[in-house]
Amino acid sequence: MSIPCLLNSAARNLSSGIAGFLRQGALCSCAFTRQMTTPGRADHLERTASNYRQMTIFPARVCGISQESESVRRLRLEVQHPNFSFKAGQWVDFFIPGMQKVGGFSMCSAPSLLQREGVIELAIKYTPHPPAHWVHTKCALDSHVAVRVGGDFFYDPAPDDGPVDLLLVAGGVGINPLYSILLHAADLLRHSHTSGHTYTPGHTHLLYSAKNTQELLFKNTITEMCKEFPEKISCSFNLTRQTGDIDQELQPYSRLGRISEEQLEQRVTERTLCFMCGPPPMIESASAMLRSAGLSDDRIRYEKWW
Repeated sequence: MSIPCLLNSAARNLSSGIAGFLRQGALCSCAFTRQMTTPGRADHLERTASNYRQMTIFPARVCGISQESESVRRLRLEVQHPNFSFKAGQWVDFFIPGMQKVGGFSMCSAPSLLQREGVIELAIKYTPHPPAHWVHTKCALDSHVAVRVGGDFFYDPAPDDGPVDLLLVAGGVGINPLYSILLHAADLLRHSHTSGHTYTPGHTHLLYSAKNTQELLFKNTITEMCKEFPEKISCSFNLTRQTGDIDQELQPYSRLGRISEEQLEQRVTERTLCFMCGPPPMIESASAMLRSAGLSDDRIRYEKWW
Protein backbone atom coordinates (compact mmCIF):
# COMPACT_ATOMS: atom_id res chain seq x y z
CA MET A 1 0.00 0.00 0.00
CA SER A 2 1.33 3.49 -0.88
CA ILE A 3 2.14 6.02 1.81
CA PRO A 4 -0.74 8.38 0.83
CA CYS A 5 -3.12 5.42 1.05
CA LEU A 6 -1.78 4.52 4.46
CA LEU A 7 -2.41 8.06 5.63
CA ASN A 8 -5.91 8.14 4.20
CA SER A 9 -6.64 4.79 5.79
CA ALA A 10 -5.36 6.02 9.13
CA ALA A 11 -7.51 9.13 8.87
CA ARG A 12 -10.59 7.05 8.02
CA ASN A 13 -10.01 4.71 10.92
CA LEU A 14 -9.46 7.53 13.37
CA SER A 15 -12.48 9.49 12.20
CA SER A 16 -14.84 6.52 12.11
CA GLY A 17 -13.78 5.42 15.56
CA ILE A 18 -13.68 8.84 17.11
CA ALA A 19 -17.31 8.92 18.22
CA GLY A 20 -16.88 5.87 20.43
CA PHE A 21 -13.54 7.18 21.59
CA LEU A 22 -15.16 10.46 22.68
CA ARG A 23 -18.06 8.71 24.43
CA GLN A 24 -15.60 6.64 26.44
CA GLY A 25 -13.54 9.69 27.38
CA ALA A 26 -10.47 7.65 26.47
CA LEU A 27 -7.13 8.67 25.00
CA CYS A 28 -5.77 7.29 21.75
CA SER A 29 -2.11 6.89 20.82
CA CYS A 30 -1.10 6.48 17.20
CA ALA A 31 1.70 7.35 14.79
CA PHE A 32 1.64 8.55 11.18
CA THR A 33 4.21 7.84 8.50
CA ARG A 34 6.30 10.98 8.03
CA GLN A 35 7.30 11.19 4.34
CA MET A 36 5.02 11.31 1.33
CA THR A 37 4.51 12.88 -2.07
CA THR A 38 1.10 13.51 -3.58
CA PRO A 39 0.35 15.40 -6.81
CA GLY A 40 -1.76 18.54 -6.50
CA ARG A 41 -2.77 20.25 -3.30
CA ALA A 42 -1.79 18.25 -0.21
CA ASP A 43 -4.12 18.05 2.78
CA HIS A 44 -3.13 18.89 6.35
CA LEU A 45 -1.77 15.47 7.30
CA GLU A 46 0.35 15.32 4.17
CA ARG A 47 1.69 18.87 4.49
CA THR A 48 2.71 18.29 8.09
CA ALA A 49 3.85 14.67 7.84
CA SER A 50 7.47 15.57 8.64
CA ASN A 51 6.53 17.86 11.56
CA TYR A 52 6.57 16.91 15.21
CA ARG A 53 3.19 15.87 16.62
CA GLN A 54 2.16 14.33 19.89
CA MET A 55 1.20 10.68 20.02
CA THR A 56 -1.99 11.21 22.01
CA ILE A 57 -5.38 12.41 20.80
CA PHE A 58 -7.46 14.17 23.45
CA PRO A 59 -11.24 14.61 23.61
CA ALA A 60 -12.47 18.20 23.51
CA ARG A 61 -15.82 19.97 23.91
CA VAL A 62 -16.91 23.16 22.18
CA CYS A 63 -17.69 25.55 25.04
CA GLY A 64 -17.79 28.84 23.15
CA ILE A 65 -18.45 30.14 19.62
CA SER A 66 -18.13 33.70 18.36
CA GLN A 67 -17.75 35.46 15.02
CA GLU A 68 -14.32 37.09 14.83
CA SER A 69 -15.01 38.53 11.36
CA GLU A 70 -17.43 37.92 8.50
CA SER A 71 -15.41 34.90 7.40
CA VAL A 72 -13.70 33.74 10.60
CA ARG A 73 -15.34 31.82 13.43
CA ARG A 74 -13.68 31.56 16.82
CA LEU A 75 -14.05 28.39 18.88
CA ARG A 76 -13.31 27.80 22.55
CA LEU A 77 -12.52 24.17 23.25
CA GLU A 78 -12.48 22.66 26.70
CA VAL A 79 -9.65 20.12 26.97
CA GLN A 80 -9.52 19.07 30.59
CA HIS A 81 -7.01 16.22 30.57
CA PRO A 82 -3.95 17.13 32.70
CA ASN A 83 -1.52 15.72 30.12
CA PHE A 84 -2.69 18.06 27.36
CA SER A 85 -0.35 20.99 26.70
CA PHE A 86 0.98 23.09 23.84
CA LYS A 87 3.56 25.77 23.08
CA ALA A 88 2.66 29.21 21.72
CA GLY A 89 2.56 28.96 17.92
CA GLN A 90 1.66 25.27 17.58
CA TRP A 91 -1.38 23.78 15.84
CA VAL A 92 -3.81 20.93 16.40
CA ASP A 93 -4.95 18.05 14.26
CA PHE A 94 -8.72 18.53 14.47
CA PHE A 95 -10.81 15.34 14.40
CA ILE A 96 -14.56 15.51 13.77
CA PRO A 97 -16.69 12.40 14.47
CA GLY A 98 -17.66 10.61 11.29
CA MET A 99 -15.49 12.79 9.02
CA GLN A 100 -12.59 11.36 7.05
CA LYS A 101 -10.74 14.64 6.55
CA VAL A 102 -8.64 15.86 9.46
CA GLY A 103 -8.40 19.62 9.97
CA GLY A 104 -5.29 21.53 10.93
CA PHE A 105 -5.74 24.78 12.86
CA SER A 106 -3.28 26.91 14.82
CA MET A 107 -4.07 27.86 18.39
CA CYS A 108 -4.92 31.55 18.76
CA SER A 109 -4.73 31.49 22.55
CA ALA A 110 -1.84 31.52 25.00
CA PRO A 111 -0.75 28.47 27.01
CA SER A 112 -1.76 30.39 30.13
CA LEU A 113 -5.46 30.20 29.17
CA LEU A 114 -5.20 26.41 29.10
CA GLN A 115 -3.43 26.42 32.45
CA ARG A 116 -6.06 28.67 34.06
CA GLU A 117 -9.28 27.40 32.48
CA GLY A 118 -8.54 24.17 30.63
CA VAL A 119 -9.45 25.92 27.37
CA ILE A 120 -7.83 26.55 23.97
CA GLU A 121 -9.08 28.80 21.18
CA LEU A 122 -9.07 28.41 17.40
CA ALA A 123 -10.01 31.03 14.78
CA ILE A 124 -11.11 29.24 11.62
CA LYS A 125 -11.69 30.89 8.25
CA TYR A 126 -14.58 29.66 6.14
CA THR A 127 -13.54 27.46 3.21
CA PRO A 128 -15.23 24.55 1.42
CA HIS A 129 -12.66 22.21 3.03
CA PRO A 130 -14.81 19.76 5.05
CA PRO A 131 -13.42 20.48 8.57
CA ALA A 132 -13.64 24.28 8.14
CA HIS A 133 -17.06 23.96 6.48
CA TRP A 134 -18.29 21.87 9.44
CA VAL A 135 -17.07 24.51 11.91
CA HIS A 136 -19.06 27.21 10.10
CA THR A 137 -22.22 25.24 9.31
CA LYS A 138 -22.72 22.44 11.85
CA CYS A 139 -20.56 23.05 14.89
CA ALA A 140 -22.58 24.00 17.99
CA LEU A 141 -22.06 24.45 21.70
CA ASP A 142 -21.30 21.12 23.37
CA SER A 143 -20.17 19.53 20.08
CA HIS A 144 -17.54 16.92 20.81
CA VAL A 145 -14.34 16.69 18.76
CA ALA A 146 -10.78 15.56 19.40
CA VAL A 147 -7.42 17.28 19.07
CA ARG A 148 -3.74 16.44 18.90
CA VAL A 149 -0.96 19.02 19.18
CA GLY A 150 1.80 19.32 16.61
CA GLY A 151 4.22 21.71 15.00
CA ASP A 152 7.85 22.84 15.13
CA PHE A 153 6.92 26.54 14.92
CA PHE A 154 6.69 27.89 18.46
CA TYR A 155 8.04 30.35 21.01
CA ASP A 156 8.90 28.79 24.36
CA PRO A 157 11.94 30.45 25.97
CA ALA A 158 13.55 28.92 29.04
CA PRO A 159 13.99 31.12 32.14
CA ASP A 160 17.76 31.37 31.61
CA ASP A 161 17.65 32.12 27.86
CA GLY A 162 19.01 35.46 26.70
CA PRO A 163 16.43 38.04 25.61
CA VAL A 164 15.50 38.30 21.93
CA ASP A 165 13.55 40.93 20.03
CA LEU A 166 10.59 39.23 18.40
CA LEU A 167 9.48 40.27 14.92
CA LEU A 168 6.11 38.73 14.05
CA VAL A 169 5.05 38.96 10.39
CA ALA A 170 1.48 37.90 9.65
CA GLY A 171 -0.62 37.75 6.50
CA GLY A 172 -4.40 37.27 6.73
CA VAL A 173 -5.51 34.39 8.92
CA GLY A 174 -1.82 33.57 9.38
CA ILE A 175 -2.12 35.86 12.40
CA ASN A 176 -3.37 32.91 14.50
CA PRO A 177 -0.08 31.35 15.70
CA LEU A 178 1.59 34.76 15.91
CA TYR A 179 -1.24 36.06 18.09
CA SER A 180 -0.63 33.09 20.40
CA ILE A 181 3.06 34.03 20.53
CA LEU A 182 2.20 37.69 21.16
CA LEU A 183 -0.12 36.74 24.03
CA HIS A 184 2.60 34.53 25.50
CA ALA A 185 5.16 37.34 25.29
CA ALA A 186 2.72 39.62 27.14
CA ASP A 187 2.20 36.95 29.81
CA LEU A 188 5.97 36.68 30.28
CA LEU A 189 6.22 40.46 30.66
CA ARG A 190 3.48 40.44 33.31
CA HIS A 191 5.18 37.63 35.23
CA SER A 192 8.57 39.33 35.03
CA HIS A 193 7.15 42.19 37.10
CA THR A 194 6.20 39.84 39.93
CA SER A 195 8.97 37.23 39.88
CA GLY A 196 12.70 37.47 39.34
CA HIS A 197 12.89 33.88 38.12
CA THR A 198 10.88 34.28 34.90
CA TYR A 199 12.22 34.92 31.41
CA THR A 200 11.96 38.58 30.40
CA PRO A 201 11.33 39.15 26.66
CA GLY A 202 12.96 41.91 24.66
CA HIS A 203 10.86 44.04 22.33
CA THR A 204 8.04 42.42 20.32
CA HIS A 205 6.83 44.04 17.08
CA LEU A 206 3.92 42.75 14.99
CA LEU A 207 3.64 43.49 11.27
CA TYR A 208 0.16 42.36 10.26
CA SER A 209 -1.11 42.59 6.67
CA ALA A 210 -4.82 42.27 5.86
CA LYS A 211 -7.21 43.53 3.18
CA ASN A 212 -8.92 46.05 5.46
CA THR A 213 -9.67 46.77 9.10
CA GLN A 214 -12.70 44.45 9.02
CA GLU A 215 -10.35 41.56 8.24
CA LEU A 216 -7.95 42.36 11.09
CA LEU A 217 -8.45 39.63 13.67
CA PHE A 218 -7.89 40.34 17.38
CA LYS A 219 -7.17 44.01 16.63
CA ASN A 220 -8.62 45.37 19.86
CA THR A 221 -6.62 43.04 22.10
CA ILE A 222 -3.48 43.70 20.07
CA THR A 223 -3.75 47.46 20.50
CA GLU A 224 -4.55 47.02 24.20
CA MET A 225 -1.29 45.10 24.65
CA CYS A 226 0.59 47.88 22.86
CA LYS A 227 -0.89 50.36 25.33
CA GLU A 228 -0.18 48.11 28.33
CA PHE A 229 3.49 47.67 27.34
CA PRO A 230 4.35 50.74 25.21
CA GLU A 231 8.10 50.17 25.59
CA LYS A 232 7.93 46.44 24.90
CA ILE A 233 5.12 45.72 22.39
CA SER A 234 4.31 47.57 19.16
CA CYS A 235 2.44 46.81 15.96
CA SER A 236 1.70 47.98 12.43
CA PHE A 237 -1.47 47.05 10.57
CA ASN A 238 -0.77 47.10 6.82
CA LEU A 239 -4.02 47.42 4.87
CA THR A 240 -3.82 46.38 1.22
CA ARG A 241 -7.40 47.14 0.03
CA GLN A 242 -8.84 49.60 2.52
CA THR A 243 -11.61 51.69 0.96
CA GLY A 244 -13.43 53.32 3.89
CA ASP A 245 -12.25 55.46 6.77
CA ILE A 246 -10.08 53.90 9.46
CA ASP A 247 -11.42 54.03 13.01
CA GLN A 248 -9.69 56.63 15.14
CA GLU A 249 -8.50 53.99 17.61
CA LEU A 250 -6.72 52.09 14.82
CA GLN A 251 -5.25 55.07 12.95
CA PRO A 252 -1.99 55.29 14.96
CA TYR A 253 -1.26 51.64 14.14
CA SER A 254 -2.41 51.54 10.50
CA ARG A 255 -0.84 52.26 7.14
CA LEU A 256 -1.91 51.55 3.58
CA GLY A 257 -0.06 49.09 1.38
CA ARG A 258 1.83 45.86 1.78
CA ILE A 259 4.57 45.24 4.31
CA SER A 260 7.62 47.03 2.95
CA GLU A 261 11.33 46.31 2.93
CA GLU A 262 11.85 49.46 5.01
CA GLN A 263 9.49 48.25 7.71
CA LEU A 264 11.35 44.95 7.94
CA GLU A 265 14.81 46.53 7.88
CA GLN A 266 13.90 48.83 10.76
CA ARG A 267 13.28 45.81 12.98
CA VAL A 268 16.42 43.83 12.23
CA THR A 269 18.98 43.87 15.05
CA GLU A 270 21.51 41.36 16.31
CA ARG A 271 18.84 40.16 18.76
CA THR A 272 15.98 39.77 16.25
CA LEU A 273 14.15 36.46 15.99
CA CYS A 274 11.45 36.49 13.30
CA PHE A 275 8.31 34.34 13.14
CA MET A 276 6.19 34.51 9.98
CA CYS A 277 2.90 32.94 8.98
CA GLY A 278 0.84 33.67 5.89
CA PRO A 279 0.54 32.94 2.16
CA PRO A 280 3.74 31.41 0.73
CA PRO A 281 4.42 34.34 -1.69
CA MET A 282 4.38 36.77 1.24
CA ILE A 283 6.70 34.57 3.29
CA GLU A 284 9.14 34.11 0.42
CA SER A 285 9.24 37.84 -0.31
CA ALA A 286 9.62 38.88 3.34
CA SER A 287 12.30 36.21 3.94
CA ALA A 288 14.36 37.54 1.03
CA MET A 289 14.07 41.11 2.33
CA LEU A 290 15.08 40.05 5.84
CA ARG A 291 18.11 38.19 4.52
CA SER A 292 19.10 41.27 2.52
CA ALA A 293 18.84 43.27 5.75
CA GLY A 294 21.33 40.92 7.39
CA LEU A 295 19.09 38.49 9.29
CA SER A 296 20.45 34.94 9.03
CA ASP A 297 18.27 32.00 8.01
CA ASP A 298 18.46 30.46 11.47
CA ARG A 299 16.72 33.58 12.85
CA ILE A 300 13.81 33.32 10.40
CA ARG A 301 11.06 30.83 11.20
CA TYR A 302 7.88 30.43 9.22
CA GLU A 303 4.66 28.48 8.89
CA LYS A 304 2.94 28.11 5.50
CA TRP A 305 -0.70 27.06 5.68
CA TRP A 306 -2.01 27.45 2.14
